[in-house]
Amino acid sequence: MAMLTASGRVLQVDLHGDAVRAVQGAMVAYTGTVEFRNAGMGGGDGVRAALKRRAGGESLQLMECTGTGQVHLAVDAQYVSVVDLAGDTLSVESESVLAVTPGLKLDVKFAGLGGAMSGQGVATTTVTGSGQVAVLSDGPMIVLEVVPGQPLVVDPDAFVASSGQLSTSIVSGVSWRSLVGEGSGEAFSMRFDGSGLVCIQPAER
Repeated sequence: MAMLTASGRVLQVDLHGDAVRAVQGAMVAYTGTVEFRNAGMGGGDGVRAALKRRAGGESLQLMECTGTGQVHLAVDAQYVSVVDLAGDTLSVESESVLAVTPGLKLDVKFAGLGGAMSGQGVATTTVTGSGQVAVLSDGPMIVLEVVPGQPLVVDPDAFVASSGQLSTSIVSGVSWRSLVGEGSGEAFSMRFDGSGLVCIQPAER
């Protein structure tokens, strides 16, 4: 079975006659007998996922790496983390998805103000099932715990992923953005309530 191993800024994919979906253009080296083909928008999860991705302004193009060998993936020297899923769900900022193993389903959700076309919000890819997902971050990921009664507010540019029993809402009218000279447009933040984990990166996009 395909295995993902993160080593700093590079992801190692061990293929044993199976396939892994990864972001197009992320392959930096490979050994063995491996074929690469376009997996389309959303990795072949149907028209619904593709339409939702277009509505959210997303352009996540996936390729399928098939065969036997070892593939090395990297994107802009970003840090790579591997998350193991066992029948649960991980919500990942769409541009932070690097690769997923077979058995995982991808779908897109948009949380925002005034609809997906307003630009006031964030598109996340939900990864569901059992397997491994490789996630990109600008610097090592920081994991924060959310507990009931203590909501966590996150800058959407710092958000990477979340898991657990969390509800996400968009909070507008954030004053701190104008304090750092980023007052263009309507400022907003992401608020997480419930119980779970939120992963952020130490640098903004």
